[in-house]
Amino acid sequence: MAFVRLAEGELHYQLDGPVDAPVLVLSNSLGTDLHMWDIQMQAFTRHFRVLRFDTRGHGKSLVTEGPYSIEQLGQDVIALLDALEIPRAHFCGLSMGGLIGQWLGIHAGERLRRLVVCNTAAKIGTPEVWNTRIETVLRDGAAAMVALRDASIARWFTPDFAEAHPDQARLITDMLAATSPEGYAANCAAVRDADLRGQLGSISVPTLVIAGSEDAVTPPAGSHFIQTHVRGAEYAEFYAAHLSNVQAGAAFSDRVLEFLLAR
Repeated sequence: MAFVRLAEGELHYQLDGPVDAPVLVLSNSLGTDLHMWDIQMQAFTRHFRVLRFDTRGHGKSLVTEGPYSIEQLGQDVIALLDALEIPRAHFCGLSMGGLIGQWLGIHAGERLRRLVVCNTAAKIGTPEVWNTRIETVLRDGAAAMVALRDASIARWFTPDFAEAHPDQARLITDMLAATSPEGYAANCAAVRDADLRGQLGSISVPTLVIAGSEDAVTPPAGSHFIQTHVRGAEYAEFYAAHLSNVQAGAAFSDRVLEFLLAR
């Protein structure tokens, strides 16, 4: 188990793949951990040194007092790259991880080779929705996280996928129940307050935007908005709900590799 020491605590990460390969950073969604990318690892490590990490407030990483901000989470990524002496890397983030990726593209594009943002938007949801969730989680603690887990299957996967692959769906949603309520609420605030719509034109690194056709959390319209406001951005859409990397599986991995390996 590997950790990088930040000023306030430790950030948990995992490195896999050839030591001399280009680095690909994978950033988890709200309420999951670095293992949400397990299904991609066999394909991605054929070509890349894959760096996964638990976003602050998730998994085995530090849980500090909230609220957090996307800038703070983006700075954590930069600190991780600095600590591991990685000057530049590819970055792929989903949902909240996609917001982090957009922030990095806007404010630290010199650290990126190529950028993939998945099932995300430049602004996600409304303050009312996030405030209600934050209040519930801080009030009810672990019980609220279990309730969110049970409700998340319908948000994260289409009904046919959840029915056909119940063990796979539960493996992912169990990550939500295991997430720190304080860390989850602090990250909800980061997503609530993020609005990058007016800054997307600053992203100059090659960018791929991935959407799920059945994603009610971050519908394709938000992905199309990113694609049309980032010069030269590519777009891909899969039959999937919110976690397209899990539901689309190999097709998702193949499309990301096609983009990252393009000359």
